[in-house]
Amino acid sequence: MKAYVLNGIGDIALRDAQKPELNGDGIAGRNGQTSVSDDDCVILRVRAAGICGSDIPRIYKTGAYHHPLIPGHEFSGEVTETGSNVPSDLAGKRVGVFPLIPCMKCAPCRSGHYEMCRSYNYLGSRCDGGFAEYVRVPASSLIELPGNVTFEQAAMLEPMAVAMHAIRQCGLPLSPDDKERSTRIAVCGMGTIGLLAVMHLKGMGYDNIICIGNKEFHRSKCLELGIPSDHYFDFNTDDPAAGIRELTDGEGADYYFECVGKNAAISLGLNVLGASGALQLVGNPASDMTFGKDEYWKILRQQFTVTGTWNSSYRHSPDDDWNLVVRSLEEGRIAPENFITHLLSFEELGRGFEIMRDKTEDYIKVMCHM
Repeated sequence: MKAYVLNGIGDIALRDAQKPELNGDGIAGRNGQTSVSDDDCVILRVRAAGICGSDIPRIYKTGAYHHPLIPGHEFSGEVTETGSNVPSDLAGKRVGVFPLIPCMKCAPCRSGHYEMCRSYNYLGSRCDGGFAEYVRVPASSLIELPGNVTFEQAAMLEPMAVAMHAIRQCGLPLSPDDKERSTRIAVCGMGTIGLLAVMHLKGMGYDNIICIGNKEFHRSKCLELGIPSDHYFDFNTDDPAAGIRELTDGEGADYYFECVGKNAAISLGLNVLGASGALQLVGNPASDMTFGKDEYWKILRQQFTVTGTWNSSYRHSPDDDWNLVVRSLEEGRIAPENFITHLLSFEELGRGFEIMRDKTEDYIKVMCHM
């Protein structure tokens, strides 16, 4: 088969690779990470795969946990083979893939919080992932797709579930009543996760959302989502803190989502939250994170709730993040395909890596279909 194989930092290319088979190799676990027997796996023909922002430093700066590795953890496809412990009628099914492989033994796993597993494996970063024609996947990672959900939409399930997890983590109602719909919500960082969070919030019925980005391109996407023009602020050219105070009559925001991972974005949140506000940390840190003394006092005196989040939950339960997102897609309440700015052929995916690395074009989700 063909696959994008990462042989070392910066050394990635479309190459011939061994097609995975259910012949006993299984998914290897290294340094205490979870391993999975072929009996519990399927072979998936990849039909769509998206590039995550985390793939770019993995490919060009830090490398992976081991090499060679096939990256890619945002993908969907069609089951072609099933292991001996997997129901055979799963063959031919259209599926999305939860890329985190939990150990099922540690305390978080035993309580169903697989996203906090202490010895997880991960498709595309710790074992081979979806930038290939075929991939070996644990059957427990699969979520079947309704007929009206496309492979391209399903390849965005992972970032959509991450955004959903953040919304649920800070306690926002998923079905707000008339009063709750006017809750003052600020989202800072209009990358993929920030925009998907705004999309979810709009789909749930929230109508008082303030967005902070740093590009005219971000502004245009927020307007497409139905955000009023006076509810968007550019971090570089506007004064978001003053603008948010004016929009909220000096009361401040009730919730603030930090989707950037920088000190300045956290500081803005601590300065625009109202009393008893909630600061939801989502962005992966770009550097060390620090609180100034005055900011720390605000947390104490205004009795802020500060919550972290990472990844998403998938427990094969109707109320987990992945099933909630699939149901939103099936019901037509969200349209993540509107954020696919580059839909490439599999052979062109390398150009997608370079666009995201060099930032030569505006993009949100760069994806290939096969």
